Amino acid sequence: MANIKSAKKRCRVIKTKTEQNKIIKTGVKTAIKKVVVATQSGDKENAKALLNEASKAIDMAASKNILHVNNAARKKSRLATLVNKMA
Repeated sequence: MANIKSAKKRCRVIKTKTEQNKIIKTGVKTAIKKVVVATQSGDKENAKALLNEASKAIDMAASKNILHVNNAARKKSRLATLVNKMA
């Protein structure tokens, strides 16, 4: 444990930031999972709507440097191809 006052504050700040990042990452994973489930069920309209929401969540995470920009682009691309492959 840190002894210096500023180091103690950094520990507190890092803890809160880690919790916030975990919430955002979990939201991204949930949005992706909803799109995958919708595509598996065959509901194309719902999948397209959920794709927009997932893309927004992924972009927000990338803008806050929680996800790398290329990682976010890859996730969005794979979801889009998954939705577009539906018959």
